[in-house]
Amino acid sequence: MQWTLVIPLKPLARAKSRLSDTAADGLRPGLALAFAQDTVTAALACPAVKDVAVVTDDTLAGRELGALGAHIVPDEPGDGLNAALAHGAAFVRSSRPESAVAALNADLPALRPLELARVLEAATEFPRAFLPDAATIGTTLLAAGPGQELRPAFGTDSRARHRTSGAVELSLTDVDSVRQDVDTGDDLRAALALGVGPRTAAMAARLLITGP
Repeated sequence: MQWTLVIPLKPLARAKSRLSDTAADGLRPGLALAFAQDTVTAALACPAVKDVAVVTDDTLAGRELGALGAHIVPDEPGDGLNAALAHGAAFVRSSRPESAVAALNADLPALRPLELARVLEAATEFPRAFLPDAATIGTTLLAAGPGQELRPAFGTDSRARHRTSGAVELSLTDVDSVRQDVDTGDDLRAALALGVGPRTAAMAARLLITGP
């Protein structure tokens, strides 16, 4: 099964506010863009991924991620993360109704294509499935097979909310790169320990940030 990934990205100026103890206001937008660029690059290199749709209204992010091969979908609802994901999934299925669609976080700078392929392969066994984040509280990937609504419930305690919604939790080992999203300085150091993509590595070097 080939998947279309829907990746949401808020305007860079408002992204990654919880990294304020690690990166100054002027540097956080560049760091958020680097995360997204490395995420999209790895996602497009995954053999299970047909294409990637990024839902964003940020002009710079749209230009840079589009240059990598992502389809850019304007965030027409403008009503937060879950509305953006539902809109992106609907956009994909407007032309390919039977597409398998998965929502993926934009802040997975250590993402490995083959680890992502393992997660998506496991997801094919269920109508809807999700992968919890490294903190085991949130969600980094939510998958909906052909004919299934995505029904995203990201945000606070999304692991519990996705489980309650009927999505199956994927219990996989050795897929740390798909689980390690970055919200805090500690998260970034954990991602660096796994090995991040070149754009995040360059930004981290600029900030003099290293792994644990």
